[in-house]
Amino acid sequence: MDTYRAQSHYAALGSGQHRDEPEAIPPHVVVLFGATGDLARRKLLPGFAHLAASHLAPPIRVVASSLEEMSDEGFRAFAEAAAAEFGHLETVAFERRIRDPLISEEWTEFAANLHYVPRSAGPEALAAAVAAAEDELGEGCLRLHYLSVPPAAALDVITMLREAKLVERSRVIMEKPFGTDLESAVELNAQVHRTFDESQIFRIDHFLGKEAAQNILALRFANGLFEPIWNRNFIDHVQIDIPESLGLDRRADFYEDTGAYKDMVVTHLFQVMAFVAMEPPSALEPTSISEEKNKVFRALLPVLPSHVVRGQYRGYRQEDGVAPDSDTETFIALHCELDNWRWAGVPFYLRTGKRMPEGMRIISIAFKEAPRSMFSADSGVGSAGPDHLTFDLADESKVSLSYYGKRPGSGMRLDKVSMQFSTGETDYAGDVLEAYERLILDAMRGDHTLFTTADGIESLWERSILLLDAPPPVKLYEPGTWGPNAIHQLIAPNAWRLPFERRWREKDPR
Repeated sequence: MDTYRAQSHYAALGSGQHRDEPEAIPPHVVVLFGATGDLARRKLLPGFAHLAASHLAPPIRVVASSLEEMSDEGFRAFAEAAAAEFGHLETVAFERRIRDPLISEEWTEFAANLHYVPRSAGPEALAAAVAAAEDELGEGCLRLHYLSVPPAAALDVITMLREAKLVERSRVIMEKPFGTDLESAVELNAQVHRTFDESQIFRIDHFLGKEAAQNILALRFANGLFEPIWNRNFIDHVQIDIPESLGLDRRADFYEDTGAYKDMVVTHLFQVMAFVAMEPPSALEPTSISEEKNKVFRALLPVLPSHVVRGQYRGYRQEDGVAPDSDTETFIALHCELDNWRWAGVPFYLRTGKRMPEGMRIISIAFKEAPRSMFSADSGVGSAGPDHLTFDLADESKVSLSYYGKRPGSGMRLDKVSMQFSTGETDYAGDVLEAYERLILDAMRGDHTLFTTADGIESLWERSILLLDAPPPVKLYEPGTWGPNAIHQLIAPNAWRLPFERRWREKDPR
């Protein structure tokens, strides 16, 4: 329990009673660009509402901006509909997170702090709205600019902030992908740095905001059991598997120019890989952790086209906004390796794709099997593969350690068994924050621990040059399957962990 108490340093009950009092954060004016987009509707607006209602955030005013023309009242109605639709998860797992719906009084109080300025009104109108919000909050307030916009629009927004003189006392959160190759990433960094210092920039990866991702650090570095075996001598291979059941979800224009590799691997899966593979930081603080992550990126060997399977679900080219001869991949699986002492020769297998059977977020550490077995051939040893340590990065974070154990009864028959842990089974289940909520609070604090640096993102694009210059042709796969058949040759003689033969155990409600 102490681990989760330490991790929940700003967790609070929905009633406003705090289990662990957070450090004081100054009041903030949040300038939300792309405020009527899908991310804002699904995550950001419900997240700000929850942070305000649960008293986790400091006093805030939200100045929203987007291309649509609407009034404050129109935007408040839009935000209320978003909070009503996405302010809770439909799944049982989320219901266990214990997030009470916002009551009318709380919503009315939050909605009064929402203001809207259309992009067409220009920088002067934006500056005036921010100044009015700052007058309401009083002296000492800071600014947080959230750029929930496509990469192509990011520089226009940065220019608008500079012209509106909103750079001082501010931090800026930038959404992925940060560039589309090395050249564009270097140029984007250079352009942004003309306005904002690197210390003001927070390149967000919501996967790192998940409780389970941070639990990797806790499990590795707080326990003498795992760190001594966390290397090439004991680990056979690592899988990071992030299938998605959703399709394009009205994002064809964005996805056609991006694809699965740029959209997911560079900005999410490689970031999670860094948490798995990094060396122990000298301290649990942003600079040390960022440097160890960047060392992982620098050790990554170039991604070879021969080690990549690109796929496209059948019917993708008939989607609205997709070119009839599109070569964009909606699925990708790759084998990559790290050229350092700890991980030399250990393959990392990464997979993600659209329109797959189910959406999951799995990290699986496969340990080497015993060098010699004393058990008979019919004992069951080896029939279920190697021992695995598995992390489920869903909101209700879970960890499972599988191993062979004796089946009760006469004789020596072995079965694969597991020890499992879930945050939903602790007294702290209600303290789990949605990833965006956690990262927004971190940005308000100026904590870069869970964000990506300019050096890190440029290193990843540099190691992607060979693949981007000569990508293998896409292979068709049927929607609702696990990708093209070639993925099995990619990982042989190993096998993909998903789909699971055994499901996670659920806590008995009794």
